[in-house]
Amino acid sequence: MFATLSDRLADTFKNLRGKGRLSEADIDATAREIRIALLEADVALPVVKEFVAAVKDRARGEEVSQALNPAQQIVKIVNEELVTILGGETRRLRYAKTGPTVIMLAGLQGAGKTTLAAKLALWLKEQGKTPMLVACDLQRPNAVRQLEVNGERVGVPVFAPEPGNGVGDPVSVARASIEEAKRRLHDVVIVDTAGRLGVDAELMKQASDIRDAVSPDEVLFVVDAMIGQDAVSTAQAFLDGVGYDGVVLTKLDGDARGGAALSIASITGKPVMFASNGEKMTDFDLFHPDRMASRILDMGDVMTLIEQAEKAFDSEQAMKAAAKLSGQGGEFTLDDFLEQMQQVRKLGSMSKIMGMLPGMGQFREQLENFDEREIDRIQAIIQSMTPAERANPKIIDGSRRARIAKGSGRQVSDVNQLVDRFFEARKMMMQMARGGGLPGMPGMPGLGGGPKKGKAKPQQKKGKGAKRSGNPAKAAQQAAAEREKAATGAASPFGMPAGAEDVDYEQAAAALNLPKDFSKFLK
Repeated sequence: MFATLSDRLADTFKNLRGKGRLSEADIDATAREIRIALLEADVALPVVKEFVAAVKDRARGEEVSQALNPAQQIVKIVNEELVTILGGETRRLRYAKTGPTVIMLAGLQGAGKTTLAAKLALWLKEQGKTPMLVACDLQRPNAVRQLEVNGERVGVPVFAPEPGNGVGDPVSVARASIEEAKRRLHDVVIVDTAGRLGVDAELMKQASDIRDAVSPDEVLFVVDAMIGQDAVSTAQAFLDGVGYDGVVLTKLDGDARGGAALSIASITGKPVMFASNGEKMTDFDLFHPDRMASRILDMGDVMTLIEQAEKAFDSEQAMKAAAKLSGQGGEFTLDDFLEQMQQVRKLGSMSKIMGMLPGMGQFREQLENFDEREIDRIQAIIQSMTPAERANPKIIDGSRRARIAKGSGRQVSDVNQLVDRFFEARKMMMQMARGGGLPGMPGMPGLGGGPKKGKAKPQQKKGKGAKRSGNPAKAAQQAAAEREKAATGAASPFGMPAGAEDVDYEQAAAALNLPKDFSKFLK
């Protein structure tokens, strides 16, 4: 969504690197580039003016002029101003003290309200709530049926007494849903209302009547993040006609420029509360302004990645895998590898996961071209192996590899590549799990590899000159020299132990009781 904006801002900040001090011209040039980047991202002009003015004002202040790294300080300022125009703090739902909490959805037709209603219901269900969906969109063909299907997918009941398709009174349905929720002990009611192709006065009146009938605790305005500048005018029209408490952005995974997300909160004064960024019912979460700003500036979104991993991963399986990698629970096998890969898939597409890591903006093209079916191919190869082969991949010889390739519909080279990569990955993961750091890299903070406190440093390998000779007499001479070196701690200028030049080889040989005439081999 924000690819164009991220790339432009990254290029702007790149020009500031290495400068120990920023001149007035540098600040003006940076502000101009930021202004162009925001306008190209379809951000509303009033928001752009306010944002650039705030950045320039702070850039001329002491926090930049006295900073050790002015370029990084500018990035920090831009990040903080982005968080501000995105709403500042994360806004959470307000729940009713008594009775069911009523959440009403409003917005243009095609914004994705019906699908989003089911996503919100699933999210609330995961929070321990018992939601109920209400079909009040009786205008659009098959809107009621669509909500029923989505409700069945997420395991949430749907209250739909009217068939829809132009039949029924949505206000009476909304009013009756509250009593039904109380009777069936649902603590949250989500009301899906009819969409509008434009700012339709009649349908706007219908939405306000539904609002008056159910007195919702939260009215959420659902907006398509891909509609650009129109999002602002539409949001303002709904604010005047119906009123709402928060905004939900849909289709954040699209390829539009994303200016709506940066404009709505600032112009309407209403916070963005939720964001939908995919087609799956689980592609929905709270909107965090600070995390979105980090994504725009290519700083990643590690916190969201961690939260998704905590929800998707089986902690028991993860503990078993960790024990095996540390050498305490048996050997890490291809079965374990397959289980871990299947858990990673629960997080979503690999390109989306990798995109949450800092600095991955420079690899955007590679991520977009990543073939998600590659994981299916790896899974097919592993599942074509026998249990013994998965437990001990070392027994997979040439004939077995040919059989596995045939069973999985792949080439033998694909099987070879998978097995080789598995051994390399297992070796690296075991080394990291045991605190050994990455192979071939010195100890780094958080990665192990360095000497641990309270433990002796690993001994250095002896050079060629430190090897013991196979000749018994010379071996005795070396042992004596080493003992002397240990006692004195001194060494000769030629790298030999102190006193090694004065050793009597014949005396040393006599002390060993060697066979007769053996001394000739010592000369």
